[in-house]
Amino acid sequence: MPGLNKVMLIGHLGKPPALRWLESGQAMCKLSLATSERYKDNAGKTHERTEWHQVVLWRELAEVADRYLTKGQKVYIEGRLRTRTWQDANGTEHRSTEVVADRMEMLSPRGFSEAEPGAEEGEPAEQKPGPFHMDASSLPF
Repeated sequence: MPGLNKVMLIGHLGKPPALRWLESGQAMCKLSLATSERYKDNAGKTHERTEWHQVVLWRELAEVADRYLTKGQKVYIEGRLRTRTWQDANGTEHRSTEVVADRMEMLSPRGFSEAEPGAEEGEPAEQKPGPFHMDASSLPF
């Protein structure tokens, strides 16, 4: 029986999406996603633990993320884990485990905008197109 490599995350973006175009003309976007869990210790005190996940999106999904996602926005990501290994200029080997996203869904309300310094409370947020769902299986490649 084959193994299963599936990741499902709901969290908030820690910084704006980082879109890059590869020499092949393919779009790649990296996200930094925070997920948090709350738990109580033996004394009954509540704690919160935050995990940071590096997410990679490709092709049209990368372009959609760059166009519609903003720092602080809540998002659902579905994909698989991938570990990359590389050597730096000094010959030191590095490893990085990332989530390669196959699916993304925006969960923040329509018009979500990260609070900007000096913005007046109650001021309407910039309107952006509403929730967008993209499933990589519908892509033609």
